[in-house]
Amino acid sequence: MSALDTALATPGLGWLFLAAFAAGLVRGFTGFGTALMFMPVAGALVSPFWALVMLVVMDSIGPLPTVPRAFRDGAPREVARLMGGVILGLPMGLWLLDRVPVTAFQWGVSGVALVLVAVLMSGWRYRGPRGAVVSGVTGWVSGFLGGSTGLGGPPVVLYYMASGLPARVLRGNFQLFFVGTNAAFLAALAAMGHLAAAALVLGLLIVPPFLLANLLGAAMFRPERERLYRFAAYGLITLAALAGMPIWR
Repeated sequence: MSALDTALATPGLGWLFLAAFAAGLVRGFTGFGTALMFMPVAGALVSPFWALVMLVVMDSIGPLPTVPRAFRDGAPREVARLMGGVILGLPMGLWLLDRVPVTAFQWGVSGVALVLVAVLMSGWRYRGPRGAVVSGVTGWVSGFLGGSTGLGGPPVVLYYMASGLPARVLRGNFQLFFVGTNAAFLAALAAMGHLAAAALVLGLLIVPPFLLANLLGAAMFRPERERLYRFAAYGLITLAALAGMPIWR
């Protein structure tokens, strides 16, 4: 059976497409939340490593055209410090993921997603120093959470949101960070032998609904309603996290 045939025979394929579309919609009108929306659902339908591969493939393609501008607007040297931490934390998270039962992964993804949504809704932001050590530790936490649950973005978002940096610098840093993290993910998964061809094909198959939903979400966005959109996203992510709990199966 070819990789495409295996991918198309995946149970719950329609739900994976729906989860990718919902993740794109959330990302389009809030600028974050792809993994928080996608991973609880995907983790309940396919193996943890397949879910990670799909997420990385889906989230790697869309931002690529923005990389040149991100280098101009962002602070690549600061992002490099974060990436240093990611490179140390990611293998440790993947090592843990390789050794825990699938049910533990599903509980972990849903639990971490709910905690991160609660923190985001609370309005808490990191307001301490931003030296090389703190940046490296933040990157390590992001890499470890990304490797073990696929939810590596929120620590960096929380780290930067209260920084006082201009919006264009923040956006550039986020773009560079996520592109770099996705590349590190692909390299680490390949080195561990978890880059399954069928999972790569599935990731490519869900790119169109993800990108379409991104465009729809961006078109729906109105700056004066940003707070409403964010709380709508929090609600969708919470539902996804609850639905992904193994208690229902």
